[in-house]
Amino acid sequence: MDSVKILSVDDEMDLELLLTQYFRRKIRKGEYEFFFAHNGLEALTILLNQKDISIILSDINMPEMDGLTLLTKINEMQNPALKCIMVSAYGDMGNIRSAMNNGAFDFATKPIDLDDLAITIEKAVEQIDYIRRSQQEHDQLESLKTDLAVAAEIQQAILPRIFPPFPENDAEMELAARMIPAKDVGGDFYDFFRIDKDRIGLVIADVSGKGIPAAIFMAVSRTLIRTVGMQGITSGECMKKSNELLSKESIDCMFVTVFYAIYDITTGDFVYCNAGHNSPVIIKANGTVEMLPVSDNCMIGAVNGLDYSSHQAHLDVGDTLLMYTDGVNEAMNEASEEYGDERMLHFLGHQSGSDCQTIIDQQLADVKAFTGNAAQSDDITLMALKRKA
Repeated sequence: MDSVKILSVDDEMDLELLLTQYFRRKIRKGEYEFFFAHNGLEALTILLNQKDISIILSDINMPEMDGLTLLTKINEMQNPALKCIMVSAYGDMGNIRSAMNNGAFDFATKPIDLDDLAITIEKAVEQIDYIRRSQQEHDQLESLKTDLAVAAEIQQAILPRIFPPFPENDAEMELAARMIPAKDVGGDFYDFFRIDKDRIGLVIADVSGKGIPAAIFMAVSRTLIRTVGMQGITSGECMKKSNELLSKESIDCMFVTVFYAIYDITTGDFVYCNAGHNSPVIIKANGTVEMLPVSDNCMIGAVNGLDYSSHQAHLDVGDTLLMYTDGVNEAMNEASEEYGDERMLHFLGHQSGSDCQTIIDQQLADVKAFTGNAAQSDDITLMALKRKA
C-alpha cells in the first residue's frame, strides 16, 4: 500500500516536531509521509512538485498567503481526492465556518488535540480511498464503453451493408436487411453470398444470450456457416456440418437458431433448412401471406451428431420472403404484451406492393409503435428477398 502523503502548512515551527513525534510509528512503517510548508505560497510550490499529496493540514492565519486563500487555490485544482483539514484558534469560528462552506473536509482548533486529529486524518483517508476506487471504476467503465463502441462498429462492419448486393441480378431479385441490437452489440446476424451463377445462400440467425459473449459467438457462427455454405452442399448438410464445428467450440451451452436457404434466381425455388428458428413469411403478390412450416430441426451448436432435414418452397414473381428473428414477434409493450405472430401477419398482408427496404422499415416502425416507451428487450433483425422476374 502506498503511503498517505500529508502536507502541513503552518507558520509555527513547533507543529512540525509535534506531528513527526506523534505519528512516528506510522512514518516508520511507511503509512504516512509528511511535508511541511510555512505559508500558502510554499504549500502551492510543494503541491506542484508532489502531485500525489492527499491531505493538507492548513492553518488559517498565516503570512503571505493565508489558509482561506490557499483553500480557494486548492479548489481550483478540482481534485476530489485532495482533502483539506483547516486549523485555527478556538475563538476563530467565523473563519472556520467560511472554510467549511468553501469545501474544507474538517477542522481542528488550537491547541491541537493530536488524538482527535489522528481520527480526522483516518476519516479523510477513508474518503480518499473511496473516491479513488470510484474514479478507477469510472475509468474502467469509460474504457469499457469505448471498447463496446468499437465492438459495435466492428460487428456492423461484419454484416453485409452494400445494397443491392448482387447488381448483376437486379432484374431478377431484390434484397434488403437490417439488424438492430438490444445492447451495444448483439447476437443476431444475417448474411448472403453467391454459391454459383444461379444460386445464392441466405442466412438469418439468433445466438442465445446478448451482449459481448453473444457477439463473439455470432462472429464465429457467421464465418462457419458462410464457409460451409459456399461449398455448395445442401442446406441440411450445411447445418449438420456447421453444428458439428460449432458444438465443439460452444461455451456455457451457447447455441444458434438459424434459417438457411439456397435460392435459385432463375426459378424462384429455394431449398431451406430451419434449425430451430422462427418460420419466415412469404408475402404473396396477391396480398395473402403464408408462414413456412414450423421447424422440425434442432438449433445448432448445442448437441453434436444431429441430422438436419431440408425443405423446398417457391416464390412466384412479385412474392417476397421475409426472414426475421424473435425480437420482432416477441417484442413487448409496457403492459408486457407481445407483438405476436398474428399481428405481424396482419401487418405484412398490407405490404405486398412494397419493395424490400420499405417492408423492413415499415415492419420496424409498426413494432416500435406497438412497444411505445418499453425498452427493446432483444435484438431485432429482418431480411427480405423479392422475386422480380
